[in-house]
Amino acid sequence: MLTRSLLFASCFVVPMAAQAAPDAIFVNGKVFTADNDKRTVTAFAVEGSKFSAAGSDAEVRKLAGPNTRIVDLAGRFVTPGLTDAHFHAEGGGPFVDLSKVGTLAELFAKITAAAEAAAPGELILTNADWHEMQLKDQRLPLAEELDKAAPNNPVVVVRGGHSIILNTAALQKWGISKETPVPAGGQISRDKDGKLTGEIMDNAKALVTLPKPKPVTLDDVITTQKVLNSYGITSARVIGNYKGDTVTAWRLFKEAKDKGQLSLRYNVFLRTNADTSDAQAYVNVLEKPGLKQGQGDEWVRIGGIKMAVDGGFEGGNMHEHYADPYGNDGTFFGLETVPKQKFNAIIRLLNKNGWTVATHACGDAAIDQVLNAYALAAKDKPIEGRKWAIEHAFVSNDRQIERAKNLDLTLSVQDHLYIAGPAFKNYLGMERAANITPLKTYMDAGVKLALGTDAPVIPVNPFWNLYHYITRDTASDGVYGPEERVSNRGALLRLMTAGYAELTGEEAVKGRIAPGQLADFAVLSADYLTIPDAGVKELKALGTWVGGKQVFADPMMAGTASSGAGE
Repeated sequence: MLTRSLLFASCFVVPMAAQAAPDAIFVNGKVFTADNDKRTVTAFAVEGSKFSAAGSDAEVRKLAGPNTRIVDLAGRFVTPGLTDAHFHAEGGGPFVDLSKVGTLAELFAKITAAAEAAAPGELILTNADWHEMQLKDQRLPLAEELDKAAPNNPVVVVRGGHSIILNTAALQKWGISKETPVPAGGQISRDKDGKLTGEIMDNAKALVTLPKPKPVTLDDVITTQKVLNSYGITSARVIGNYKGDTVTAWRLFKEAKDKGQLSLRYNVFLRTNADTSDAQAYVNVLEKPGLKQGQGDEWVRIGGIKMAVDGGFEGGNMHEHYADPYGNDGTFFGLETVPKQKFNAIIRLLNKNGWTVATHACGDAAIDQVLNAYALAAKDKPIEGRKWAIEHAFVSNDRQIERAKNLDLTLSVQDHLYIAGPAFKNYLGMERAANITPLKTYMDAGVKLALGTDAPVIPVNPFWNLYHYITRDTASDGVYGPEERVSNRGALLRLMTAGYAELTGEEAVKGRIAPGQLADFAVLSADYLTIPDAGVKELKALGTWVGGKQVFADPMMAGTASSGAGE
């Protein structure tokens, strides 16, 4: 039995007059606590759903009782549970799966196979979790090429959240031609001769009515958490969309929690595609489900409202025009998907109603739009300390970083450059591409940060994310912006652990391996802090625990010894 006097300089123990013995003690590891960017210990204790101590083997072993289980980590590296601060879904779906294609020929073969299995005139639709930079050809398919792959069917190839590519039959099906007016905040792409390429972007996608996604089910929730747990991920910030229906997803997350089936903690941001012309009507749509800011618990919580003001890397709103030919002779600067005055009105109203807001802004012009709106809102009611954020922040400048700090914002950033480096180079030119998501600059400036993947736009793998920022390597085109390499691996890992908890306002209960924190942690296949850079990309989770319960085990963990106390 412990007393208050039994406190160790290096072992944190919950101070109480009498403390129950831990359920489990993990020893002989290299445990990154995330208290700061350097501290590691060799052991920790778990009591119920929380950590009760962290320190040396000898110190933590002293806490064992007769029923405490001792787990030998065999020198393995342990991290607080990994997180994804910008997550939509793990990928896949009911439509044509392009996630594994490596060439346009393989993509067209998939389309042809689907068309041969369909009735003439039946729509062929793909899922979104692929990117043209995974292809050897490194470009999007063209309408006329899709015509050859499926001559008797309309085809819509969905790419990420901002673009769709239609063949000629699909363009005709929805009456899209060279004469079609382009909706504000959208684009109907053309080649140098003015011919439609088939690419439809952002607000112009409203011209196309696609089948509704299948209803989200409890099985979807279970599938998602199994995939994320297998990477050591214990929390995800679902930012505006989860398989097409965030409100239903929220209810299913709650149902899974009530049934004791959750093994992933969700922070959910709501979004709507309602018309932005009337701020009150827009906000009414968001508030109609009866969900409130902060509603929920440590498993499932409403984090706020997701907004967006520009396109993705193919349509981020920039102060400088895109590189030709995408710049259209210096006339294309990206897309402003919500006009400034309408956006300002919505943000001010959401703030007055007590919501936390996270806004998608890729280009520097979009970031200015968001900063200006947030500053206006802050004059009505302070936003400091309320976890407001900007999502993506691909292209920025020092003035914007300083404004973000002054407004107490978090930049929620992802590793798009790892997969899409050549696309950024094509759209923006190498100089800007080399500075996409300048994480070292952000870290050096002291702005608040959290890491995510934007899955399924980018694969959910957190180790690719860490590898990219350590090396600035890309999957297909070498290193972009070596001066933005992050050498402090501990500080980087904190962005995916403690940084996430700070973003979601949960820093008091999770993100670190420390007494009183939720016992979410992962055992990795190698020492993240010391392995060669190339090894970071190959890391795996060997085991994942959420609330003190193991929710994933790799076969390699079979060698981890477990025994009774004192053995």
